[in-house]
Amino acid sequence: MKYHSLKMEEVNDTMRHLWNKIYQGTDIDGIRIRSDSEGGANKRSYNYRVVMTKDQVEMDMRGRCSAGQKMLASIIIRLALSDSFSQNCGILALDEPTNALDLENIEALAASLGDLIKERKNLSNFQLIIITHDETFLSKLGQSDLMEFYWRVSRDPRQKSIIERQRVY
Repeated sequence: MKYHSLKMEEVNDTMRHLWNKIYQGTDIDGIRIRSDSEGGANKRSYNYRVVMTKDQVEMDMRGRCSAGQKMLASIIIRLALSDSFSQNCGILALDEPTNALDLENIEALAASLGDLIKERKNLSNFQLIIITHDETFLSKLGQSDLMEFYWRVSRDPRQKSIIERQRVY
């Protein structure tokens, strides 16, 4: 039980830091995972829910936030969980992380991922894989001078996949 409490505190601290760094709106001060326990000492189980805070008032995010806020919360939760539970696994994969984000939050996410790359670039096992169709996001990531190229996947007229290495400009 003590391990669970420590890990949840660690995850929520990371989420608070990332939310404050990335989220550009003023309607949500922060997010956290609440874990409510059920059962006795021998058969304890947890129900988890994501809550948002505004002026020290906590409320469930479900049904109260935009698609962009949900997407950003989802990314932040995954980053916080990977930081806390996968210390020896250096692969982080994000599939279309900018879906439903506005331009301000796309730019903030790109800057934060740039910071993450800087923090971890000397680790031998760190790999960041991002799948995106968002040219603006790719351009913002390229401005960080942390990536020199990316792989573009497209199709030829016969619908065969073409994979090309592209330089970042």
